[in-house]
Amino acid sequence: MSTEFSTVSAPAPIDAVPLRHPGRWIAAAVALVAGGLFAYGAATNPAYGWPIYRRYLFDERIVAAAWSTVQLTVLAMALAVGLGVTLAIMRGSPNPVLRVLSWVYLWVMRGTPVYVQLIFWGLLPTLYGNLRLGVPFGPTAAHLDLTDLSAGFVLAIIGLGLNEAAYLAEIIRAGISSVPEGQVEAATALGMTRPQVLRRTVLPQAMRVIIPPTGNEVISMLKTTSLVTAVPYSLELYGRSRDIAGVIFEPIPLLLVAATWYLAITSVLMVGQHYLERYFSRGVSRSARRGEPRP
Repeated sequence: MSTEFSTVSAPAPIDAVPLRHPGRWIAAAVALVAGGLFAYGAATNPAYGWPIYRRYLFDERIVAAAWSTVQLTVLAMALAVGLGVTLAIMRGSPNPVLRVLSWVYLWVMRGTPVYVQLIFWGLLPTLYGNLRLGVPFGPTAAHLDLTDLSAGFVLAIIGLGLNEAAYLAEIIRAGISSVPEGQVEAATALGMTRPQVLRRTVLPQAMRVIIPPTGNEVISMLKTTSLVTAVPYSLELYGRSRDIAGVIFEPIPLLLVAATWYLAITSVLMVGQHYLERYFSRGVSRSARRGEPRP
């Protein structure tokens, strides 16, 4: 008995012609030409004051003000993160008093402008000249003279940190809520206490949700430091450049100097945010990272 096999020929390759998009190339060319014309006009416009810009870009007063801005950002965010975690835990607490207190704090801080809050903190020396911490009608453990000129820096940190804590509390609460309840139940079944469950199980998994918006808040905080002139505190980047511009009567180049420093610091923060997001996304991303072999 013979068996016949029919030979099936392979289909001819498809001669695919890529779809052309002339509109995209035209739009790109128009954007490049417009950008080049703007750059040329700005470079040749004497009103920008490029010689003054180059003179003050690395002026020691501007560099010191940039460092002061970084300090304000870091210290205010440290205060905001610590208080934000506390408020987020209070929002999820079974204690109704803690939940109400947290909600009222968020309602006030998110419902009023940060500039108004900073003005209030600037008026605090008028309301309370001296702050004393210690036992009521007893010995004093700490003393702060709010009329001191150096108190402006501390008040700026407090004002920025307390306002930012309200936004971070909601970000952290959303990250905690993203962790499946089964993880919490499993950790509780192993005998962990509530603080241990938060520290060892919930927060490590919630970080991949918390980090991206928190990075945006850090960048926003850097730019919000320009409002601390309401305290008043004028040794940060915008305040110092404004003071110099008021002396030499050249506001535009000094604004460009401040903008350049803000952009440089923001770029560094964005790079750090990228690596933090990649670190906490390990084992979650569906695609392999660039340069690593696929399993």
